[in-house]
Amino acid sequence: MLNTTLWGSIMCNCLEIFSGAGGLATGIGLSGVNHTAFVEWNSDACKTLRTNYDEKIVFEGDIRTYDFSQCMGVDIIAGGPPCQPFSMGGKARGNLDERDMFPAAIRSIRDVLPRAFFFENVKGLLRPNFKSYLDYILLQLRFPTIRNSDDDCSTHIDNILRHSKSIPLSQQYDVQIHLVNAANYGVPQKRERVIIVGFRRDLEVSWSLPSITHSCDSLLWDKYVTNSYWDNHGISPTNEEFAIFAKMKNALSLKYGFFPPELFPWRTIRDALINIPSVGDENHFPSEHIIRDGAREYPGHTGSPVDDPAKTVKAGSHGVPGGENMIKFPDGTLRYFTIFEAKRLQTFPDEYRIVGSWTEAMRQLGNAVPVKLAQIISSSILACL
Repeated sequence: MLNTTLWGSIMCNCLEIFSGAGGLATGIGLSGVNHTAFVEWNSDACKTLRTNYDEKIVFEGDIRTYDFSQCMGVDIIAGGPPCQPFSMGGKARGNLDERDMFPAAIRSIRDVLPRAFFFENVKGLLRPNFKSYLDYILLQLRFPTIRNSDDDCSTHIDNILRHSKSIPLSQQYDVQIHLVNAANYGVPQKRERVIIVGFRRDLEVSWSLPSITHSCDSLLWDKYVTNSYWDNHGISPTNEEFAIFAKMKNALSLKYGFFPPELFPWRTIRDALINIPSVGDENHFPSEHIIRDGAREYPGHTGSPVDDPAKTVKAGSHGVPGGENMIKFPDGTLRYFTIFEAKRLQTFPDEYRIVGSWTEAMRQLGNAVPVKLAQIISSSILACL
């Protein structure tokens, strides 16, 4: 189970914190990194991790009690600190929310001093009312060894600015923050997320965000200029699609002329579900591929059209696996995604197991980093190491 792939002559090790269902970890593993430990508090997510990885490296518990000294020498620390304090759908209490775990993430960097780190969070982290706290997070990540001695942020900031020039480069980080849309990297889902990447300054690394590979315009071109999208799937566009053909074709032709957009088309739900096993297929974990009744549209929850990338797969709340976690067909009918289908939308390998009830499994998937996005970004990090 443990990935021991070599990259060149170096085996890179990674500590995953806030591991969840393992989307980030799976992508990192596919890029050629060895997992040394997973730190996660949710029991069902830990069961998922133990099912897919060596159970000996899964630590189930509060990260605030985790002893990072056992991870010295780790090359990369990666994870997704809980997003609820910054989520658009939450109470947006930021650092006042007891679930804010950025202090724990910063402690992991301070204690281990890895060569690089890779954190992910929701777009809401970039809201103006969080700017001062985000600036404080980034400053601490740049100089993690300067501790906050009295829990006063202003004093801490002053101390960092005062002593930063005397800190060795081996204890400083070059940090970048970016907003990315997973659909632009080939994930069949419109999922905007903030990524924070840092490299230890003594390594003198020059890293840049990987260029996007897919675009909405390319999908529109295939749909409304060449019709190749419909031909590839052996279907005809609906009357509703026909109604916008001429308008879209003219607009795209004016923008691009005779030559199509250079990038690959966004991947749609229909693209993602090609060759999906039949419901209940025993060769593909039948408990993950069961149709649940009860899906319905209401304001703000209209489902995802099958011929577009999915809307963001959500963790949901109050026992509901996200009102948007529905597939909408051309005839207007809709239903919930199965767990197996949601795995495809999050680009997990089909053989990866998600453990727990339907609502719990969808919660894990809604909180996960798309595997393909994690792989692309971690591969670029690994190339620099």
